Formats: sequence, structure tokens, C-alpha cells
Amino acid sequence: MVRIRLKRMGRRHLPFYRINAVDKQTKRDGKVLENLGWYDPSAADVSKQVFLKPERVKHWLQQGAQPSDTVMDMLAKQGLVDAAGWKAVRQSRVDAKKKREEKAAAAAAAAAAKAADGGAKKE
Repeated sequence: MVRIRLKRMGRRHLPFYRINAVDKQTKRDGKVLENLGWYDPSAADVSKQVFLKPERVKHWLQQGAQPSDTVMDMLAKQGLVDAAGWKAVRQSRVDAKKKREEKAAAAAAAAAAKAADGGAKKE
């Protein structure tokens, strides 16, 4: 499976990223199938922070490439993917995570209460 993700470049405290199509199992800075653009978070002008090759990005998306969450945010801002759909997906992930955390907290509280009750009965 192909992923569209960031590859860190630059130097310490001055990050620069290339947006690449890579095999999913490749390391972060490993072999690249195709360079699709770049992202410079330290650029003063916001319009010059991201450069993409839209036709190549669309090509890889049509081939089934899966963008990372960060790249998906960039693609949504550039209008290359459905921004409303992506926002809904991200919100559903946040809601699911909150439910898991609440369930884990409730289970921990129940276990603590059970342990406290068990300790009180022994006395």
C-alpha cells in the first residue's frame, strides 16, 4: 500500500518537509516513490509554506494512496480532497477516543471501588 506522507529535511530547529508517495512499510526517511511537493513551516509568508503538484497528488489518490493525517489536512486546505468529509472523519475519531477514555476511567473507578470494598470487609 502506498502512503502520502512527510519526510523531514532541514536542520535542527529549522524543519523542512517533503511530501512524498512512499510504500507504507518504508521508514520515515526511507526510499521515495515520487516527490509530490514540500512544506516549510518556518516560512514567513503563509502562501509559501506549502507547495504541491496537484495533478500528481490526484493521480496517487486515484491509485489508492492513503495520506497521513497531517498531509490530509494540507490537501483539504488546498482543495484537493473533500474538506467537510475529512473534518467529519477526524471528529468521529476524536469522539471514539473520548468514549474509550471514559470507558477506561469508569472501569478503573469500578476496580478501585471493588478493591476498597474488599479491603473494608476484611477488617
